[in-house]
Amino acid sequence: MGSGAVRSQMDVRVCLRVRERRDVDLILGQGMLAAGWAADTLNAPGKFLVSTPEHTTPRRARAYRLDDDTVAAIAARHAPHRPELDELSQGAADLSGDEEEGDSHETSPDDAAASLWAALRDAPEHGRSVKDLMTATGMGRSWVYARLQELAAAGAVTQVARGRWFLVDDGTASR
Repeated sequence: MGSGAVRSQMDVRVCLRVRERRDVDLILGQGMLAAGWAADTLNAPGKFLVSTPEHTTPRRARAYRLDDDTVAAIAARHAPHRPELDELSQGAADLSGDEEEGDSHETSPDDAAASLWAALRDAPEHGRSVKDLMTATGMGRSWVYARLQELAAAGAVTQVARGRWFLVDDGTASR
């Protein structure tokens, strides 16, 4: 975020207390400290500054910590009022959960490990992608990476490119 390229595209910026005065300009934009946006002087937990096109004058705000029980109660109270998604959005929401990361509840670890080995054994020369391995095993990204690290430490697999793996040699692979 040090360059202005990304930061300049952010219309809404929230700045909590900072220790260094120069960090105000880093977070909120060049010249904001001189314009009165002194986030280094915020003096209590939860205080912050919000900079948006609609908020052009520095004004302190305060947020409060909510414990997990309070958050759950608020979510339950408002759940019945959640708007229905259109068909396209619902499809995207359905894919954004466990299916995209692999559903670890339907596949046993032993079956998944065998599937991982088979997928790696049959990998092309440029290797098999982690996403392909997730699909083959039915497991999530974390599980696949953990197994790959174990296999790499044992010298059984190698990473041929970022996110692409294949077996070094299992006796059946010809590389």
